[in-house]
Amino acid sequence: MDLFGTAGIRGDTRDRVTPTLALRVGRAAAHETDAAAPTFVVGRDGRETGSALASAVAAGLQSGGASVVRVGRVPTPALAFAARGRHGIMVTASHNPPADNGLKLFRDGEEYDSDAEGAVERFLAAERGTGGGAADAAPASDRPVGWDEWGDVEHAAVLPDYRRAVIDYARDHGTPLDGLRVAADAGNGMAARAAPAVLRELGAEVVTLNGNVDGHFPGRESKPTPESLADLRAFVADAASGGEGAGFALGMGHDGDADRIVVVDDDGDVVHEDTVLAVLAEHFTRASDAGDPVVVTTPNSSARVDERVAAAGGRVERVRLGALHEGIAAARSEGDSETVVVFAGEPWKHIHPDLGPWIDGVASAAVLARLVAAEGLDALRAPITERPYRKVSVDCPDDRKAAAMSTLETALPAAFPDAATDTEHGVRLEVDGGWTLVRPSGTEPYVRVYAEHDDVDALVERVVAVVEDAVDDAG
Repeated sequence: MDLFGTAGIRGDTRDRVTPTLALRVGRAAAHETDAAAPTFVVGRDGRETGSALASAVAAGLQSGGASVVRVGRVPTPALAFAARGRHGIMVTASHNPPADNGLKLFRDGEEYDSDAEGAVERFLAAERGTGGGAADAAPASDRPVGWDEWGDVEHAAVLPDYRRAVIDYARDHGTPLDGLRVAADAGNGMAARAAPAVLRELGAEVVTLNGNVDGHFPGRESKPTPESLADLRAFVADAASGGEGAGFALGMGHDGDADRIVVVDDDGDVVHEDTVLAVLAEHFTRASDAGDPVVVTTPNSSARVDERVAAAGGRVERVRLGALHEGIAAARSEGDSETVVVFAGEPWKHIHPDLGPWIDGVASAAVLARLVAAEGLDALRAPITERPYRKVSVDCPDDRKAAAMSTLETALPAAFPDAATDTEHGVRLEVDGGWTLVRPSGTEPYVRVYAEHDDVDALVERVVAVVEDAVDDAG
């Protein structure tokens, strides 16, 4: 069915993520669990379509035999926190436009892996027909369990406990904020209900931008980028010119469901996402007393992460995009008693294993603020080598992607014979102190080219030429 992408199910609410789909997914999720009477926590972000879709999901779950705990509008990490020891479904399209929505499924605080998602898809696709009638011929996901097997529903508040857990976790890192000035742009999303309150409780002086939850996202688009964060950047930059003590130590921007974070320095410039990743990865590696501290990341992350983790005495393992939880499980199963996954992240998104197995932008905001309070952002960045970085999209119809990537597995190493090559998650080459990654987009008709190198433009030009030839040959 190809229902799940790299971050759950997402799409337009008029023709993809409809109430009908939400009900069927709920019923399928209730059926495809290892518990006789499972409990699911259901939450949503602030989108206009969220209430109806959450009700549809809950109806599907209950009519599939599961009990439901509805927690209302919450950040995705708060829903994951509440799903510990049970299951959860978050109604969110994260950073997508307002017309979209989506469903993200959790088990024991962790996103469903590909096997669990596949089980839901197979149940949705299966036909159960035994008697030849219309009801018998209907998909299993369209038929509820017996009337006396339907699940119950209750309502609960999870935000206070979640915020307290993040505060307690962050206090193990860095130093007290003691009035550290932070500008927080919640983007009219769910971070407004968690990040400013957590930072204030930790002692920061917080000024919040776009702090009201609004599914129209009137302040800026939900995806935090250097362009969409223009108001935050200007606000921080203006404060920096206001005289002694007037500026902010840093700014932070979040997406619609608060699992992403973008960091802005005290001059209003966006800190590269891989630099943020390297800062956190190095910190957690140094803070660990494990004999084999591991950081899990994705193929598109910078070599600066590897460099700082190695300097701190750890190692890096990579896993495909959207599968950090699978990479954590693999690192643990393949390691020994000394192996501990201390941190996991891909650009913009981070998992804090000591807090829980979910992606959490609020926790990253809290920890980063305390690290900045301890050392200053400039000092944290100083040991990191920030080489020029580019990302390019090469047009490639979906039906050519497999053939093009098969060609590139040999064509790219042939074009760069001195490069170390890894083809586990696309084609990644280590080239003269830099690197490049070529991989197919999972959602759009492109092959993505990522590169980091002192002469990044020349490297990208060479790689793109090889990719374009492979796409042409695949046609």
